[in-house]
Amino acid sequence: MNIIDRFHNWRRKLRWNKQYRRGRWESLKTGKELTRYTTIIRYLTDYGKQNPSILDIGCGEGVLNEKLPKDYTYSYFLGIDFSKVSIEKAILKNFPNAEFQCRDIHNFNPERKFDVIVFNEVFYYIHEKERMNVLQKMISHLEDNGIIIASIYREAPHLWKFFDDTLENINFVTVRTEEELRYWQIGVYCKKGCKENITQMVGSSQ
Repeated sequence: MNIIDRFHNWRRKLRWNKQYRRGRWESLKTGKELTRYTTIIRYLTDYGKQNPSILDIGCGEGVLNEKLPKDYTYSYFLGIDFSKVSIEKAILKNFPNAEFQCRDIHNFNPERKFDVIVFNEVFYYIHEKERMNVLQKMISHLEDNGIIIASIYREAPHLWKFFDDTLENINFVTVRTEEELRYWQIGVYCKKGCKENITQMVGSSQ
């Protein structure tokens, strides 16, 4: 990104911190978002490995952790978010085997690979010139037979094209609510050539 892009990115970070301080994103914990999180969790349990390592990009205050069933276990959970305020709130919740970091996805380089990577309502915030670079970097940190789950508000075919061009789609759904304009599209993907292995593992576990 150039200097102007970095400046706008910095301003966005300040705005998000202010919003989290004021409770602007408390709605993420309400029933309005429940169907979205339920779908992400279903993809986690249906297509993810048992006891996986998970990277939640756009974790906010750790809402995905809060929504996970009590009997669901992961070996390691790393949540990252643009907002320092949201990360501070997530850390205070003391989730087991979980770590939270305030990181900018544009320059974030994971130190390990993950079984599951979630783009949690964040892909459209990535600068348009950096989207492919970021996605390719995350793919390189995805374990073999791992999955990528992306949740995007409403319809955004220009964003889904990045996933469809570089990964194999396993499942895709539009999640609707009682509010006509509140809906999401959620997809689960894997590296090219891995879909058959994953679907076979799913079949054998049922």
